[in-house]
Amino acid sequence: MFDKALLRLSNIQTILRLLAGLSVLQATFIITQAYGLSKAINGLWQGQTLMAVINWIGLFLVSYVLRHVITYIQDLKLEQFSVNVSEELRVKLLKKIFRMGPKLVAREGTGHVTTMVLDGLTQVENYLHLILPKVMHLMIIPWIILAFVFWMDIPSGGILLIVFPIIILFMIILGLAAKSKADKQFQVFQILSNHFIDSLRGIDTLKRLGVSKAYGKNIFKVSEQFREATMSTLRVAILSTFALDFFTTLSVAIVAFFLGLRLLEGQAPLFPALIALILAPEYFLPIRDFSNDYHATLDGKNALINVFNILDLKEPSVSTELLNFSADEPEIQIDALNYTYPESDALAIKNIHLNVKGFKKIGLVGMSGSGKSTLIDLLSGFIEPDYLEARVNGTTIETFNNASWQQQTIYMPQHPYIFKATLRENVMFYVKQVSDDAIIQAIQQVGLYEWFEQLPNGLDTIIGEGARQVSGGQAQRIALARTFLDDQRQILLFDEPTAHLDIETEAELKEAMLPLMANRLTFFATHRLHWMHEMDYIYVLENGEIVESGTLDELIEKQGAFVKLACWIEEDVNEAD
Repeated sequence: MFDKALLRLSNIQTILRLLAGLSVLQATFIITQAYGLSKAINGLWQGQTLMAVINWIGLFLVSYVLRHVITYIQDLKLEQFSVNVSEELRVKLLKKIFRMGPKLVAREGTGHVTTMVLDGLTQVENYLHLILPKVMHLMIIPWIILAFVFWMDIPSGGILLIVFPIIILFMIILGLAAKSKADKQFQVFQILSNHFIDSLRGIDTLKRLGVSKAYGKNIFKVSEQFREATMSTLRVAILSTFALDFFTTLSVAIVAFFLGLRLLEGQAPLFPALIALILAPEYFLPIRDFSNDYHATLDGKNALINVFNILDLKEPSVSTELLNFSADEPEIQIDALNYTYPESDALAIKNIHLNVKGFKKIGLVGMSGSGKSTLIDLLSGFIEPDYLEARVNGTTIETFNNASWQQQTIYMPQHPYIFKATLRENVMFYVKQVSDDAIIQAIQQVGLYEWFEQLPNGLDTIIGEGARQVSGGQAQRIALARTFLDDQRQILLFDEPTAHLDIETEAELKEAMLPLMANRLTFFATHRLHWMHEMDYIYVLENGEIVESGTLDELIEKQGAFVKLACWIEEDVNEAD
């Protein structure tokens, strides 16, 4: 009912104390409201004039107004609290995702991470706004009312006390069934969101390979599973709501029935009987409110648990070793580098040896799954190696998750992230202060000037995440513009930045990217071998190992792994055509 994860939220103790106090006040006003109404009715029944009971009517009206004022204050405080918590969790989650890098997104699924950051935290906000007051009301209000009913009419209090645990038992049984259905629905939704996003990203490739229809059928199948899971959850939710409403209504009817019998037999005065009858629905109201919204909060609860599961993930250790980048040319020497997939015992990267000095363009090539992206992630510091012997400009390091190293690196993935922010803020990712003229010049250098001129608010136009959308090619150009603005960082890390672009867009971007690599040390991972004509040195990877290295001419002359790789890629392209 009250998930322990809620206790980890900021200022949760303060809001719970406030809600407890407001619940006590609300219970008090419910009782005074019932007391005043019962006194007025009882007086009128005994023949008193309206003016004689006007004070009791006034007590009823004042209590009624104050009760709803408390509800208003409660909603106001909860809305502010839930919005603040949601924004705080969003910031923490995004920071965690950026610190852990693309491996986290790859493991969780792009669609799942995206929906969790956007819709998931909105559901958390709704969950907090609904569940906290209802749980607090359920814990406090019925028992204060029950104590007062016992004081006024012991038999009615006994009936209420006996019936309440039975309703709780039904609620637990139905709640567990609903939770099981909702968990299944949430899991299917994760699968659906991941399938949908991945299929959208690779739609061009799927069409070229002639399997787009098969993937369409797969998405339809998963969406049908989600529909069935949703309908199954709704059936249980509707059934449980009906059952609880039925039992609470029946309980009130039982109280009224026995009160009526006692009144007819003269065993109970009218005044306490009226109070017991008026308070009986109020006694069951908190549990009815809780059950009605319980199913609406399950998605928010699941989203909150998922957020904390990600926030609790162990991050790579951060090194504070200062590295000297004042030299004109960087030097990186890796004597040994191993990395094991966390999901298995298989080595993803093994026995890597690199020795690079100066501003050069280093190509990393290999088939899909050969370890190119993993090596880039290791160099970026996003994942922690099992074992590393390396020196950067003469200083020994144990991890590339080093502040000095990362301050000198620019990372460009296959799918650059576009924030929901202005175009100016998106381009100024690596720099703190820069003039608008410099930003516009960077936009012009990457071929986005015509698009920029069409924006309604220029650099102040909001893009990304439900605002103005950008295509894959435009996102890559924005990422390149970020790089153009920062001419201080010495190291570029490219992880197949043109893998999902068409040939024409790639050719245009290539012209913009090559000047960026001048006077920088660049590691360029790709399976498109035409880039190798621009590389100063090439490493060929197979199964996580470097199996061949050299310049392009040297690799062609060897007729080894590189030439074999080129033949495989050419065959795949011919088959796709």
